[in-house]
Amino acid sequence: MAHSRRALVRFALGTVLVSTLAACGSSSNASNDTNAAPGDTTASPATPTNVYPLLGTPVTDPAAAARPAIACKIDNHPQARPQTGLNKADMVYEENVEALTRFAAVFQSQGSDPVGPLRSGRTQDIDMLGSLNKPMFCWSGGNYRVTKAINASDFNNVGYSASHGKGGYYRSKDRKAPHNLYAKTTDLWTLAKADAGPPPQQFTYRTDSDAKPATSVAIDGAKVSMYNVRVYWKWDAASSNFVRSVENTKRVLEPSMTDDGQVNTKNVVVVYCTYVRSKADRKSPNALTVGKGTGFVLTDGGVIAVNWERKDRLQPFTLTDANGAVVRMTPGRTWVEVAFKNSVAPVNPGIDPAKVVWPAT
Repeated sequence: MAHSRRALVRFALGTVLVSTLAACGSSSNASNDTNAAPGDTTASPATPTNVYPLLGTPVTDPAAAARPAIACKIDNHPQARPQTGLNKADMVYEENVEALTRFAAVFQSQGSDPVGPLRSGRTQDIDMLGSLNKPMFCWSGGNYRVTKAINASDFNNVGYSASHGKGGYYRSKDRKAPHNLYAKTTDLWTLAKADAGPPPQQFTYRTDSDAKPATSVAIDGAKVSMYNVRVYWKWDAASSNFVRSVENTKRVLEPSMTDDGQVNTKNVVVVYCTYVRSKADRKSPNALTVGKGTGFVLTDGGVIAVNWERKDRLQPFTLTDANGAVVRMTPGRTWVEVAFKNSVAPVNPGIDPAKVVWPAT
């Protein structure tokens, strides 16, 4: 699906971020190595054995650190909120689908019993989640073409139908279909293949001795315009997290809630992607997540303009700043916004978010 978009974003961050953005026009071949020194763009990716691969935090449960990742497709229709499990996922991808967004919540260090409500997959999931090492794929199902594509991929399909009653799936009586399907990760992990292994590390993480990069600019938060979903990620210094709100129908920000409070995360990665029509479902957009592009990283109270690169679907995103250095994330959970181009508007410290114009979609 081609989306026409007018030029935007009106940044209020001054000349520092403007210069950074200008520098982001160049590409980089930097790798995503947790052991790389700042500015090192030659080291190969490595996954330390003493940290959870999707968090970068010390392992407390070796069995959990060794198991495969489960990617659960979670509904984001207004009737599906609040969802269950979003704050327990190591990573969450938010992708544009037809007229809304959908989440791919990735569990590995811990699970969620239950998780949901669950909805259908998309062909764009195959590339988007390909770097997770043959992940288990938890979903409600899809049309014939999407199902055929998922089955032909390297995913372990543990969806509603494919699990044959062994995935802990059930329909909640508190909601109406199709917004009431849930599963249990404890049951889903019993369906792991014998040779299944953990995902590789997806990002490079900071250590206590790492200083903030010079390309990081302090922010109060950032507005991200997804498909009919306007997201505000606000920096909360007290918890050292970015917390999520969404503009409601009255154009007022309200907290995004999950089963255990407001949605929060240590890092937000925004990758600007081109969306085209899906060959399997012409009503659905399809994000091109292999190649090169630009975007932003929100981490530790700052925003960093980045270049991203993926040479193939099995590789994680490599994120480099304007100086060509691999961007180091804060250890902990990460949200990835698979966004339209030019869909971010940072908000300066002390500025009322209501006075910052939402990027056009």
